[in-house]
Amino acid sequence: MEKEMLYHPLFIGLLILLSFMLLICLIRAVKGPRVADRLVAVNMMGTMVMVMISVLALLLKEGYLVDICLIYAMISFLAVVVISKVYIGIYEERQHNLKNGEGGDSNERG
Repeated sequence: MEKEMLYHPLFIGLLILLSFMLLICLIRAVKGPRVADRLVAVNMMGTMVMVMISVLALLLKEGYLVDICLIYAMISFLAVVVISKVYIGIYEERQHNLKNGEGGDSNERG
């Protein structure tokens, strides 16, 4: 029982640290400047949320949270793959338009 009480502040401190890191990744995901930076930030946010769920599972001694973490990992992976495929499609369309001499918006960032 005493060992469990020693780890409690460590888990709380870890959750606070991870929440600050999650906020920093959110700022990077919004700010950019490139799409690759945004993709990496979103992927990192998914990973940190999974770690936070795992720490909560240890802190609360609830095994079902690990199952939720695994489901979240699959959804996060699929989300990054879908976002990457969408961006690749947009990039290829932009390159095709430039190759054919069609004008694109020069104000678009990407």
